[in-house]
Amino acid sequence: MQRDGSDLNPPTVIAPTRMQSIAMFCVFLSMTMGRLKAGAALTSVGSGTWYHSLNKAPFNPPDWVFAPVWTCLYVMMAVAAWRVWCRVDAAGRKMALLLFTLQLSLNLYWSLLFFEQQLVGLAMAELLLLLIVISYTWVRFRAIDRMAGWLFLPYVIWVVFAGLLNGAILALN
Repeated sequence: MQRDGSDLNPPTVIAPTRMQSIAMFCVFLSMTMGRLKAGAALTSVGSGTWYHSLNKAPFNPPDWVFAPVWTCLYVMMAVAAWRVWCRVDAAGRKMALLLFTLQLSLNLYWSLLFFEQQLVGLAMAELLLLLIVISYTWVRFRAIDRMAGWLFLPYVIWVVFAGLLNGAILALN
């Protein structure tokens, strides 16, 4: 411990270079697009005759709606995570990005439970956990970067809607 008190100064935060920033945006975009591709593979495995034979809510969108909505949401999520990453001096940044990664994994696990395993009830329970983690991620993102919060909010809303769809399938079948 130094006697002049200089050990009390926080370390200097170095802003990322333009190339580092671009590289990290590509990392976040790859993460979300990889999740999208993996989820699409699981969905195609389980969405054959089983999914189409299920009774669904009258407000269930047609199948063609899901791919473009999820694509837009995942791009927005990547931008939101990148914006949080760029805030190198923000308190709670590491936790927010850890939550982001966790929710991506939970999201993929829902696809596995629902479409591949056809465990609608367990998928619903997992979706509730996912919604908690997503909501907490949104709160953390919003506290760090307001625009990141706005970019993440449609995802929160869509997962609430997905929960209604999952719940309706559970109740009707």
